Amino acid sequence: MQIVRTQDVRSKLADAAYFTGRVWQEPVVEAPEPACVRALRVTFEPGARTAWHTHLLGQTLHVLSGVGLIGTRDGTVEEIRAGDTVWIPPNEEHWHGATPDRMMCHMAIQEAQDGRVADWLEQVSDADYSRS
Repeated sequence: MQIVRTQDVRSKLADAAYFTGRVWQEPVVEAPEPACVRALRVTFEPGARTAWHTHLLGQTLHVLSGVGLIGTRDGTVEEIRAGDTVWIPPNEEHWHGATPDRMMCHMAIQEAQDGRVADWLEQVSDADYSRS
């Protein structure tokens, strides 16, 4: 068994290559092989969002606080709120982030396959983001 104490977890700014705006990440679990589960607590400042991306084995988002948005390639943008859980199927191109005027924090849970959890695509345009 391994216990990770909260005082040992450090917040870090997410890589700007994959995000627009300021996004903070904190690891929750990165289980050693043969397990493949990965989880992060991700906090988006107002207007911040991911780039378009997919997950080989799908992704679950559980909103912990605030109000966010999630969009898909068909142009659908849905509002998500604290307590909501979203399942994104494998290989579905999507993005997620905060609304323009509210922060949002979610738990992102996904599985790794051959060490990969996501395939990153282009940044989300302001036009795609503003479809909300």
